[in-house]
Amino acid sequence: MMAVSDPSDLVEREFFDAGARYVIGCDEVGRGALAGPVAVGMAVIAADCGPHPAGLRDSKLLSEKRRVGLAPLVRDWVLFSAVGLADAQEVDELGIIHCLGLAGKRALRLLHAQGADIAASVILLDGNSDYLNPALASPLDVRTRVKADRDCVSVAAASVIAKVHRDNMMIASDTVSPGYGWSGNKGYGSEVHMEAIKSLGVTSIHRKSWLVAYA
Repeated sequence: MMAVSDPSDLVEREFFDAGARYVIGCDEVGRGALAGPVAVGMAVIAADCGPHPAGLRDSKLLSEKRRVGLAPLVRDWVLFSAVGLADAQEVDELGIIHCLGLAGKRALRLLHAQGADIAASVILLDGNSDYLNPALASPLDVRTRVKADRDCVSVAAASVIAKVHRDNMMIASDTVSPGYGWSGNKGYGSEVHMEAIKSLGVTSIHRKSWLVAYA
């Protein structure tokens, strides 16, 4: 659980002290789902952003209701935020790692369009593998950190923003293709989802290459 409340006390402080003007927290959502896009969220903070919203932490540690309530507060707190997506067809054609980079690249483009200074930023990425730079024409200052979504407020902010964004997409998809339980399982392999695939077949947002193991 995150106990800090101000960027001066955060992991991000080491990057500010080293000269970074901004830190861009980066986290992915939907990596293991059987349906729907993979999403990469990004959130830009500076040393003077002030206290983060109370209760902000890794989206996986929050109830859906709490995430939904926090998301607009987080978007107001950060300087810029964006969610990049790679759809199910792209995952089938390119593979999940490539698509993480593709979704991250799209999120960076959205941040740039908003006016974020990407070049003056350290990108703090959850995990131990930099999937972002291989997707870019010019390398950026990407730092990986295991459990950054738990320990780093910028990454927790990105996690919440991306999770709520993708969840809303899956809830909307549930009304278009009912019966798969996407409002509840968000495209992951729940019992309801797996039974629906057997009885209703696959849809355009299923990762068909991932379903071979369940055939």
